[in-house]
Parts: sequence; C-alpha cells; structure tokens
Amino acid sequence: MNKRILIIEDDHKLANLIQVYLVRHGYIVDWHERGDTAEEKIRELNPDLVILDVMLPGKSGFDICRDIRGWFNHFILIMTASSDDIDEIVGLELGADDYLAKPIEPRLLLARIRALLRRKHIEQESDMAADSNAMIRCFDDLVINAENRTVTLGQQDIDLTTAEFDLLWLLASNAGKILSRDDIFAQVRGIDFDGSDRSIDARISRLRRKLLDDPDNPLRIKTVRGKGYLFLREEVARDDEKHEEERD
Repeated sequence: MNKRILIIEDDHKLANLIQVYLVRHGYIVDWHERGDTAEEKIRELNPDLVILDVMLPGKSGFDICRDIRGWFNHFILIMTASSDDIDEIVGLELGADDYLAKPIEPRLLLARIRALLRRKHIEQESDMAADSNAMIRCFDDLVINAENRTVTLGQQDIDLTTAEFDLLWLLASNAGKILSRDDIFAQVRGIDFDGSDRSIDARISRLRRKLLDDPDNPLRIKTVRGKGYLFLREEVARDDEKHEEERD
C-alpha cells in the first residue's frame, strides 16, 4: 500500500516540485498551503508523514507541530529557509522527527522520507514477531511498554513523541551499554551521523526532562564524554546514589 504524504507549504513552485518528485517515486502526495487550516487537513487525511514548512500564512509550522504532536502519531519533517541551528533545535523540541534546511535537494528529501518510513516498517515487523514479555522494560518505577508504546513513571503516564519513544526504547534495551551517536543514528534514524546533527542531543534532553532525570546529575541517561550515551540499569543508579551519600 502506497504511503500518503502531506506537504504544507505556501511556495507553490516548491510544493509542486516536491509533489511531482515524490509521486514519481510511488507516494500519494497531497498539498495544503495555509497554516491556520493545516491541523484540520492533517486530521482529515491522517497521512503517514507531514512535510511542514515553518513560515506559513495564518500559523507557523512550529505552532502546528506543537499542537498536533499530542495526537498525531506519524512522522513530521520540518523544512525551513533559515540556516540557523536554533530552528532545528526548536523543531525537534516541539516533536518533529527530522529537519531539512532550504533549498531542498529532492534526492536528500526522498532519502530522509524513506529512512523515516522504513523505521516504522521495521518497528511494525518487530512488534509482530516479538514475544510480549520481551516488549516490556522495567526499571524500578519506570515501565516502558513497546507493545502499546506507553511509558509510565510511578503512577504517571509519560507522553512521548514517536521519535522520543524510539530513542528511549533503544537506550533501555541496551541498558548498561554505551551507545555512540553513530549507533543511535543508524538504528533510530536510519542515516549516518554527520558529526554536527544535534537532533539526538535534543531528544536526550527532552527525555531527561520528561523522566524527571536531573540534567546536571542524571541517574537514568548518562552522557559519556567522547563516547555517547548510557542508560543505567536501576542497580547502577542506586549504587551511584549510595556513593554520593557516602561522599556527603
């Protein structure tokens, strides 16, 4: 079944270029040009992926991303004419799954789309093949359930985006093992780490905040300088706390 993509872009020439190119590669592609009616269009079509421009009439792409992320469970790829890294960080903080700066290179856009949709396909195959017991990770009061893609901390449900959950599940499934940025990019985003992309760092920051993990002294997701990230097994976290108390 062909995947449906919705382009939200007010530049008619660019939108038409992207639409024609993606249709040629087998996608069903719709186009919408206004920001203030974009959410209604997304609800109507429920596309597999939204390509979302930042500067739109009526409502910005950032605001749209923030407003739909709570209920839209598919992918969001943000486009912006700004070369400022802050736009990328803001977009990812609001729940976007990927980011491209204009001018858009169609082949690069296609590669990013394929990587995102391939990741979804792999997740679905994994869900069908895995035993339900293997789909749950428990770390004291933190429970991560990949079968229904939920996270609870104590009695509190934690709301995560698709990208945030995928990253948390990868880290938790490799608890006690350091994962490099190369490892994470390859498995979570399906692309190679270019040495400058900060999207994983931004997602780690959001995960810490949502999991109430002190960024100055995290007890769940550690940054290992020069190597990557480490999700601590619960007993390791308790040992760290014990040593801190002994030093006090």
